[in-house]
Amino acid sequence: MRTIKDSWFIICSDFRGDKLKVFGTLITTIIFMGYLAGMTSLVTNDVLGDQDRTMIADFLLLSLMPLIGCSFSRRSMKYWSEDSYTRMLVYLRSLPIPITVVLTRRKFQAIGSFALNGVLYFGIVYLLGENFRKELTLPSYIAFALTWIGVGLIVSGLYIFIEYLFSGKAYLALTALIVVVSWGIAFLVLLGGGNLFMYSISLSKEWGLLSPIMWGSLLLGTISVQLFSKWTIHRLKSRNLV
Repeated sequence: MRTIKDSWFIICSDFRGDKLKVFGTLITTIIFMGYLAGMTSLVTNDVLGDQDRTMIADFLLLSLMPLIGCSFSRRSMKYWSEDSYTRMLVYLRSLPIPITVVLTRRKFQAIGSFALNGVLYFGIVYLLGENFRKELTLPSYIAFALTWIGVGLIVSGLYIFIEYLFSGKAYLALTALIVVVSWGIAFLVLLGGGNLFMYSISLSKEWGLLSPIMWGSLLLGTISVQLFSKWTIHRLKSRNLV
């Protein structure tokens, strides 16, 4: 309980700090999510209308979902050139703050990002996607959105691990590798005659908020974040931050 309170205090302190920076992050998030949602809606709406089992929709969703758990602040935009994640970690480790508090703070940030970005992203996709509104009721669409947010959570645990344990350049290379793996998964599913996007639509339409794939992805996502967080804490004890 103490860890949660301390983590929440740091989060609140971040928001009470530079109001202009917080506002800039919000505007950047809205613009970025609007762009990604518009691109996604353009592709998935056509796929849904044609009932086409192309891999493009799968690849797009698999590669973009982890980004919903990110905050689009100056620090996240400068991770490659300034190694900003490592610098922030050095700063936090210099304070009398247990590493568990640091990781809990990061998980709070991820939850907040998934909540805000998820509403923006899937809200815009739904508003722009005429075929989504034809095929799915609002509860069914919420189930569809939560299913893919669960997928994002599964990968988000890995992103947190990479963020705290590797340099900015290594982070870029590893996240690019994750995108390649996403393409590979989408391709293999296509070869097997399946389609993750259409499958998630079908189950969401049939089950609504009782969709087993929705609850399964959210459960696996939660487990992933917890396991990778524990592994990150263990590995951080031996990481040289100099």
